[in-house]
Amino acid sequence: MTSRIAVISIDALRPRPIAEFWAAVLGWQILEEDPDFITIGPADRPGPTIDVCPVPERKTVKNRLHLDLRADGSTAAAEVERLIGLGARHADVGQDPDSSWTVLADPEGNEFCVLARSVQDVEGAR
Repeated sequence: MTSRIAVISIDALRPRPIAEFWAAVLGWQILEEDPDFITIGPADRPGPTIDVCPVPERKTVKNRLHLDLRADGSTAAAEVERLIGLGARHADVGQDPDSSWTVLADPEGNEFCVLARSVQDVEGAR
């Protein structure tokens, strides 16, 4: 037997905007909301969800764990532009300028990467 990821948790000063940001990024929706967390996830299938939990302090250092995203139905460059339009910003975590991924941060500074190959590129290579 093995474990499966059930929930990924993100701490936030302002959980609602962060939950809305990630729901828009992933094409998900808010599934549950109470004072201790907001859960987002896919509406049409089971799978891991994300809980956005309130915390009193700001993020101060580089994340020890982050998400890597692949564009689905567009190019990585187009996806980066879409995410910036949703409120992401470029982030420098010491990555090489020739990296094949783009490092971004959500509106509260949580880093994540957009990988150069799209979902379709990866699936086509299999």
